[in-house]
Amino acid sequence: MKHQGLAHIAVLTEDMEKTIAFYELLGGTCTERSSVQKPTGVNLLAMVDMGGFWLEIIQPGDGTPVAAQGGVLPHIAIEVADLPAVAAELKAQGIDTFRTPEPVVLPELFGGLRNWFFTGPSGEQIELIEHFS
Repeated sequence: MKHQGLAHIAVLTEDMEKTIAFYELLGGTCTERSSVQKPTGVNLLAMVDMGGFWLEIIQPGDGTPVAAQGGVLPHIAIEVADLPAVAAELKAQGIDTFRTPEPVVLPELFGGLRNWFFTGPSGEQIELIEHFS
């Protein structure tokens, strides 16, 4: 599988401003904010540049406590250059744990992207992400 590196590590929070302030105290810089509509509400999003890796801070819009959503690190994201080709290669190797039948296209989110989540061998959630050029 060809990848371009770690895209981000996701961190769930119940308090977006407090979490951003914490990571800024550690030297990070919040560079982007957005939101995405989910079936249960609107998730608030922020990208924090930690100088070598990115954190995607997510405040779920349904009010469910973070601990009840599987913990504070819900997924890791791997940047790829050709999402359909990478997914086809994984499927050819027998990986059939993709959460949706097709990638999700989000043209308005962080400059435009498409992603596809699947489950790793230990139950970890992995996001393959391709940003539009």
